[in-house]
Amino acid sequence: MSSIFQCEHFSKDFGNTLALNDLNLSLESGRIVGLLGPNGSGKTTLLKLANGLLQPTSGAIFLDGMEPGVETKAIVSYLPDANYLPLWMRVDGLLQMFADFYSDFNIEKAEAMLNQLNIHGRDRLKTLSKGNKEKVQLILAMSREAKIYLLDEPIGGVDPAARDYILNTIIQNYSENALVVISTLLIAVIERVLDEGVFISQGSAVFHRSVDEIRETERKSVDEVFREVFRC
Repeated sequence: MSSIFQCEHFSKDFGNTLALNDLNLSLESGRIVGLLGPNGSGKTTLLKLANGLLQPTSGAIFLDGMEPGVETKAIVSYLPDANYLPLWMRVDGLLQMFADFYSDFNIEKAEAMLNQLNIHGRDRLKTLSKGNKEKVQLILAMSREAKIYLLDEPIGGVDPAARDYILNTIIQNYSENALVVISTLLIAVIERVLDEGVFISQGSAVFHRSVDEIRETERKSVDEVFREVFRC
């Protein structure tokens, strides 16, 4: 299967800070991939670059054969690591906004997931709990029929029950032909949903293997191998 996410000698610096360092990475569709690394390793920078929010210093990244731009917005669903939606808006207004922006947004799917959580269209985002705000953002991202999902810390800062809901939502709502990239520090929590793990350190991929291969050859969990590699 051909690569749908390809980095070639990809670098990004912010003045004296090198966020990504000659990164080479190839990911295929139909996989859930954990982008795993300590704080400051370059995970969020990579996802922002892939979404076209930053420009690389050197090298190239290709999403389904295209460099990030207007065309890739139609195939990439991006969930940033911070609240980005207007808090004054009602939930039904957010759904309509996404339907207006993205032709692949399935508003019926989004409404069904919100109903399961007893989140109503008339609710304003500012009135929701932190966990429910996170769920609304995830539902918006996962209700697109995208080829690539880039999820930055989707389970950070929420309670265990919310984490389970978020992970189940990811599993149940992405196409089997899509690529899902999940950036996180909480490896033990997401390990059960991963097909592959990419360990990133100081802006470079130092370890990229399937989860099954890690368990078979190392006789350890992904979390245990991660702790050994990074001496956590």
